[in-house]
Amino acid sequence: MKMFDSAAFEAHEDVHSFYDEKSGLKAIIAVHSTALGPAAGGCRMWPYADFQAALTDALKLSRAMSYKNAMADIGLGGGKSVIIGDPRTGKTPELFEAFGRAVESLGGRYWTAEDVGVSPADLAHARKTTRYVAGLEGHAAASGDPSPVTAEGVFRGVRLCVRRALGRELDGVTVAIQGVGHVGAYLAEKLAAAGAKLVVADVNEAALRMVAEWTGARIVAPDEIFDVEAEVFAPCALGGAVNAQTLPRLKARIVAGAANNQLAGPEIGQALFERGVLYAPDYVINGGGIINVAGEIRALEAGTAFDAHWVAVKLDRLTETLEEVLDRAAAEKRPPHEVADATARARIAAARAA
Repeated sequence: MKMFDSAAFEAHEDVHSFYDEKSGLKAIIAVHSTALGPAAGGCRMWPYADFQAALTDALKLSRAMSYKNAMADIGLGGGKSVIIGDPRTGKTPELFEAFGRAVESLGGRYWTAEDVGVSPADLAHARKTTRYVAGLEGHAAASGDPSPVTAEGVFRGVRLCVRRALGRELDGVTVAIQGVGHVGAYLAEKLAAAGAKLVVADVNEAALRMVAEWTGARIVAPDEIFDVEAEVFAPCALGGAVNAQTLPRLKARIVAGAANNQLAGPEIGQALFERGVLYAPDYVINGGGIINVAGEIRALEAGTAFDAHWVAVKLDRLTETLEEVLDRAAAEKRPPHEVADATARARIAAARAA
């Protein structure tokens, strides 16, 4: 399939592929929009089946970043990068230095940060060959790991949804968390502290045991998480968790989590709506991390120190934005993902016109 024929292609400004023979780097950087500012979005490393799968992921994720950044109101456009490879066995300093050179070649049109399979330690090597890296330590503008801020935003969103859909607080509510990586583990801690009962699943057994020890969560096999009796299903792993096969198995009245592209397609959002399931649009609820990254980019560009207060204000506003989306969806009797999409597109179009 050609890129322009892909369902994931939506007026992307530019898409770049990179290969470095010495390090073995195979990467794609997709810039969806710079209407609101330079594109920003994390770097994902994953053993994709083929180039087409990697391209599709980069296109979808970069578009989602445009929408996420527009809804977070942080003066950034949307982009994403993917590295084709196994993050457990394929990482080398040389690989990420080569990736840094790829980012640098775009001249500031794209800022990268960590994502699935990539850590701040990996990106420290990329920082040797490009300045357009955020989410690192060691300088005055540093924001550090954005995962805790992402988790805080998702926690607030889950709490909001529970209040709206169930008319109660989190104490005693069962939350099924799919994926307890960086963000999922932090989210589990916050939910447990609020009194929620947790059921967790992940392919990483060590991470599962650690989270269960901290929170008292019950562990189930990865595929069993969709069958759990829970009020909330929180996808915090890879995209497409809610699809035609898994949707009929879900018992939850709320879908709210940290993963990007949680719905396999817009028709799944419509199906959730028709079933009476409250869905918190993923790129709204999980925008805390990119707000944190934006704070660092903002400080780097201005040559100032990181402003934690600016991030806190934006995070407060993000929760308000989610509530506004849910209010409008209820008033118009429309699925929340449609309302969020329309709002994000309108903001990007207005910026482009200006």
